[in-house]
Amino acid sequence: MMMNSKVPFLYHFAKFILKPIFKIYYNPKIIGKSNIPKDGAILIAGNHKHLYDQCLMIISTKRPIHYMAKKEYFDKKAVAWFFKGVGCISVDRKNKDELAKSLAKEVLNDSGAIGIFPEGTRNKTKEFLLPFKYGCVSLAKKTDAYIVPFGITGDYKFRSKNLTMRIGKPFKVTDMNLEDANKLLFEKVEQLMKLNLKEK
Repeated sequence: MMMNSKVPFLYHFAKFILKPIFKIYYNPKIIGKSNIPKDGAILIAGNHKHLYDQCLMIISTKRPIHYMAKKEYFDKKAVAWFFKGVGCISVDRKNKDELAKSLAKEVLNDSGAIGIFPEGTRNKTKEFLLPFKYGCVSLAKKTDAYIVPFGITGDYKFRSKNLTMRIGKPFKVTDMNLEDANKLLFEKVEQLMKLNLKEK
């Protein structure tokens, strides 16, 4: 299986339908869209609180994004066609998924964009942030890609008054060790989330 930075037609069609509906229904506040590089390899990474988190980033940029999605979505025939059709990359969270890493590297080496949630799963706990897994910083280091951090706070409710995504400035971790890089990413996402709450 080969992967490049181009996203199938279904992605663009779904985005065309999704963007106005999502913005009108949820009324999200998106801050820092200009921080997303218009070209070059990027990993868009932030906290994960809701199934729709990826929608906020998708409507924030003209760049197509390949999202890393859990393997379970691809195992369900009812939705597998959609996840495959919009260019998502299947990830087996229970094992070291070398194929997923390889496909993500192909996208980045082709100057594309990868969407990833370093927490690895939705945060359904009372913790502000779950510990970050090393996949994001590892891919960034191997491909010399920029990481674009974001922080999401608020509720996915009709005409929400507090749903906010704040996008931070891109940075590289190429010359850092993985532990320091992961700590830096965690701190940047945490700071963006706290800024959201501070401005309420």
